Amino acid sequence: MGETTIPIFPCRSIGLTWEFYRALGFEQVVWQTRPNHFLAVRRGELELQFYGWKRHDPAASMHMCYVLTTDVEPLYESFRGGLKEALGRVPTRGLPRLGALKNMSYGVRQFLLTDPDGIQLRIGQPISDETKPIPKEPVARTLHMAALLGDSKEDHRAAARILDHLLASDDPITQSERVKALILRADMALHLEEWTRARDLAGEARSCRLPASDRTALEDEFHRLADLEAALPPQHP
Repeated sequence: MGETTIPIFPCRSIGLTWEFYRALGFEQVVWQTRPNHFLAVRRGELELQFYGWKRHDPAASMHMCYVLTTDVEPLYESFRGGLKEALGRVPTRGLPRLGALKNMSYGVRQFLLTDPDGIQLRIGQPISDETKPIPKEPVARTLHMAALLGDSKEDHRAAARILDHLLASDDPITQSERVKALILRADMALHLEEWTRARDLAGEARSCRLPASDRTALEDEFHRLADLEAALPPQHP
C-alpha cells in the first residue's frame, strides 16, 4: 500500500501564498491561473495544495491538518529562521504566526504554524507511546489548562484570566512554574495587544533566578520569550 494524502486548502491569492511558503523552504510544484487559480508546493515529503477563492475569510478559517515528522526540531528552526528573514521578526500573533515548540501531554513534541489565510499546520514528532493524564497537582494543572486554552482553542482572554489568578494567588509555586506562567501570560498579553503588560511580564520572567538545571529544562520557554520580546512594538519616549 503506497497511499499519500495531500490536503487542498482555499487561499485568497496563490501569489501571496507562494511567497509565504517559499520563505519556509518549499518548492513550487504547480502554478496555474487558468481556468482556475491553483498552487501546489512541496518540502521533502510534505506537499500542500491551494485553490484560489477570493471570498475566503482568514479570520473565520477552521482549516487545519496534522503533519507528523521525525525531525521536528530542525524543521521548527528552519521555519523560524525563514520567517524571521522574510518578515524581519518571528510572527507570534495575528496572521501569519508561528507557535512555540513544546512537549504535549498526548506524547508529541509539536508546534503550530498558521499561514496568512488562517490555514493551520500542527507539526509534531512522537516522543512517547503514552498519553499523559491531566496533571493533578494544582499549579501544573492550571498551567496545562491555560496552555490548552491559549494554544489549541486560541481563547487568549480565558487563558490570561487563569494565569492572572495563578500569579496573584498565595498558593505555593516553584520558581520554574512561575517563569512558565509569566512567559505564557506574556504570550497571551501579546495576542491581546496588552503591550505594557507583555513587556512587564517578559522582564519579570528574565529577572527570575533559576539554577542551571531548571533553566535548561525551560529552554523551550526561553526560546519563546525571545521571540515575544522581539515582536513587541518599540516603546515611545
